[in-house]
Amino acid sequence: MSTAYQEDISSNVLRRMKESGFDFARIHPIEFYAIFPDEERARQAADQYRGESLNTQINVRDDGAWHLQLSKVMHATYDGIGDFEQDFQAAITPLDGEVEGWGVRQEIRRLHA
Repeated sequence: MSTAYQEDISSNVLRRMKESGFDFARIHPIEFYAIFPDEERARQAADQYRGESLNTQINVRDDGAWHLQLSKVMHATYDGIGDFEQDFQAAITPLDGEVEGWGVRQEIRRLHA
């Protein structure tokens, strides 16, 4: 996936988060996703982020590829997410990994009637 395309996606997601009242002042666990051809390489990638991430999960997909989910506690900023994604891609490329995107859980505030 091209960097320009990823930046467009990140800009749109961050804009929608802002419109829905996301609290950018707080730090959040930002989840980054990557795909690998096998479990061994997914685990090697996860090991590179030990101590830096909040949580690392590895699961096999229906198509036989391996999915890595890495949560990093940080502020949800365009530059911070972009910088981490770029570093993440550089770290996983030698392992035949590919960044699949990022996400963050947002609390939904309900109005009390």
